[in-house]
Amino acid sequence: MTEEAPPPFDRPDAVFNTLDGWTWVGTYGGWYLQCDLLAAVEHGFFTRQWHGRPPEELVAAISAGVSVHRPRQIHSALVLPAGEASSPPWPEADGLVSDAGGQSLWVCGADCTPVLIADPRSGRVAACHAGWRGVVGRILPRAIALLEAAGSRRQDLLFALGPAVSGEAYQVERAVSQQVAESLFPASLSQPGGAGALEELVACGALAADPDPTRDRLDIRKATRRQLELEAIPPAHISLCPLCTVGEPLLFHSWRRDQVKAVQWSGLVSQG
Repeated sequence: MTEEAPPPFDRPDAVFNTLDGWTWVGTYGGWYLQCDLLAAVEHGFFTRQWHGRPPEELVAAISAGVSVHRPRQIHSALVLPAGEASSPPWPEADGLVSDAGGQSLWVCGADCTPVLIADPRSGRVAACHAGWRGVVGRILPRAIALLEAAGSRRQDLLFALGPAVSGEAYQVERAVSQQVAESLFPASLSQPGGAGALEELVACGALAADPDPTRDRLDIRKATRRQLELEAIPPAHISLCPLCTVGEPLLFHSWRRDQVKAVQWSGLVSQG
């Protein structure tokens, strides 16, 4: 077992269900996570065990004979058709939506939420990098709109929110909390300073107090989930990974923990 292999995984080619709704998959290349909700879709959330291997290499662990599509991420809410991100120089964006079958779509991160979206009826997929700026910019509603424009139905879409920073480990300035709250709850801004929107963010479990009264603890994963629910996505169609990138140093890179530019990749494959 390598030092970075997730315990108790000590042999290759095995599968262990140790997280509710999520499954570790072992290969001779390393371990990666799959979301049970997306079991019918080829996909993977990779760990730091795969460090240094780009999607062009990682794709072999989840599929064969597919094309690779990836953006140059800029912490935006821009979502592109995958066909526009098929070769270097990779275009600037933080989300991709498939526009053909046999495409593998990839995003990377080191604390922000990787979101893989699948339409099991049509085989269309999307991949988004959802940090707080992406949530404020409504990157996931943009991806949903593009999927719907291609013929998908909102009620069919499935969402896997991969490992990301937890609220306990994510201290942000109040201005960040305010922007996230106002983007989710614009109808609750009648109170002075937008206090109503902040209270809504607290109520959904995405915001907690910090010892510094000018800062908050933001759970961007739960804010992302709430944004999807507000877009009429059924809660049963959303799976949130409980693993925190900051709290699992053997498994994940974390910018907030290490201040080092290193990422893990997440990807999935379209069928139509």
